Amino acid sequence: MRLSCQYSGDKNDIAGMTVEHRVDGTWQAFDMHPQTPGFEIFVYAILNCQHMYCRVNCAERGLLLASANAEVSIRADQDWKLELMDVGIDGQLASGTPTAGDIDYIIGRMQQCPVSSNIHIPPETHTRLTLS
Repeated sequence: MRLSCQYSGDKNDIAGMTVEHRVDGTWQAFDMHPQTPGFEIFVYAILNCQHMYCRVNCAERGLLLASANAEVSIRADQDWKLELMDVGIDGQLASGTPTAGDIDYIIGRMQQCPVSSNIHIPPETHTRLTLS
């Protein structure tokens, strides 16, 4: 699942966002509705929580985002137990210059989002953040 987002203001408020998921090998708009499979909603919850913690903590560090692209890849076994969680966010800054400490802090905060705190962390987990 992936999202593309534009921001405004000094708190990285969402000005516009699209979310897509892969269906039969192609990206399609993600439109959550009562018939959306629960596991897709779960993956969206992970992506949304990671994104929120990233943009909020960027703002707290004085890193104002112009836009960002985020993606989450999940692999589960036959019993739906997570085996892999790969999160990547590429942000384009409107202002601010991140330090390595800022990136480490923000990634640390992302890993403490409520969704991440309430799932069994899979054996293979990656979180990447780039800001340019």
